[in-house]
Amino acid sequence: MTREDRDEEREERIEMRITVDTYSPEEAAMGWYAYLDDTMEFPFEARCVTEREESPLKEGETVRVVGMSSTEPTLSQMHVTVEWIDRELGVPLEQLEPIEPSDNTEQAIADWHYWLER
Repeated sequence: MTREDRDEEREERIEMRITVDTYSPEEAAMGWYAYLDDTMEFPFEARCVTEREESPLKEGETVRVVGMSSTEPTLSQMHVTVEWIDRELGVPLEQLEPIEPSDNTEQAIADWHYWLER
């Protein structure tokens, strides 16, 4: 999707459900956090699609996503908790692609990726 592509249905969901009644970036970030936490169906399997400096995951690595991370949410980054090796850690949701997700999980992640591309 290019930056110019506009998805009206997604835009309405973001405006009317996710960021409704938010008056600051911090409140909007919490709206996103709540939406993702409520909509994604944990646990689910995901594949790392891009390496990030703040994450130990390597491209192609598969992890089990078990919930939202307690890392402070921002409008440019949300973290999820994954099972990795013998522990749990928070990684950016942006670097993950779900494997056979539920419809709700797929929609929530697609909404977040759309938001990031805006």
